[in-house]
Amino acid sequence: MTTLVTGATGNVGRLVVRGLSGHVRAITRDPAKADLPPHVEVVKADLDDPDGLPFDGVERLYLFAHPPTAQAVVERAVRAGVRRIVTLSSGAVTYGYDTTHHLPVERAVEASGVEWTHLRPGEFAANKIDLWGPSIREDGTVVHPEPDSLGQPIHEADIADVAIKVLQEDGHAGKAYDLSGPPQLTQRDMARDIGAAIGRTLTFRDVTVDEALAYYVSVGWPEEIARYVLGLGGYEGGEPDDFSDYEFVVSPDYENLTGRPYRTFARWARDHAADFRG
Repeated sequence: MTTLVTGATGNVGRLVVRGLSGHVRAITRDPAKADLPPHVEVVKADLDDPDGLPFDGVERLYLFAHPPTAQAVVERAVRAGVRRIVTLSSGAVTYGYDTTHHLPVERAVEASGVEWTHLRPGEFAANKIDLWGPSIREDGTVVHPEPDSLGQPIHEADIADVAIKVLQEDGHAGKAYDLSGPPQLTQRDMARDIGAAIGRTLTFRDVTVDEALAYYVSVGWPEEIARYVLGLGGYEGGEPDDFSDYEFVVSPDYENLTGRPYRTFARWARDHAADFRG
């Protein structure tokens, strides 16, 4: 059985590649820099070029959401013989905030006629590396205007655990799994956990929302995404989403599937301590 992994060098895809059994084919734009295990077949390909995707002999597909070509990719996969597609989607679909990015990909997969399962994670803990990493490495500070605001970040390994399971195990067809992450934390709690992981006391810079936005953009975040992170814009741009009725619930899907609780943010911080050391 051959499984094709798209987004194979991403935070989740890389772990999926490493955890799968059987023949694994991973696509990447630059195989020379992929740094994937030696047993993995690494192929130069791009979701922007559906006709160039190596679907020959592939039965199962881990699909990174790329809306511009999703329909064509799925159609080509089915014609080539793919019989199971696992989609990396988003919890924003569950809560109705996403109608133009992950949702169209889900719909294309559902209409394909093959087995499908959607994974809908919430906030990625890994976002903190790019958001907070530069200032932590520079001077031990965190750029965030509201240290006591809440978040519920998920370890990328938890998402990969579920992806591997549903790719290789029967019984998950037609299901969408919400992967919320562990119980909510404040930004201050998260900074404490990162500090403990690197042996350093971190402090928050006294910044306004606009100053934080300018900083995030300066370190490489797209402005639209940075605005969403700071509550200045909606998930898909435009006006901010209304989170007044939002509850930080812990979805039981991960524990039901794996028999384990979510990894804690403190665990994630220890796993990524090197990313925050200067």
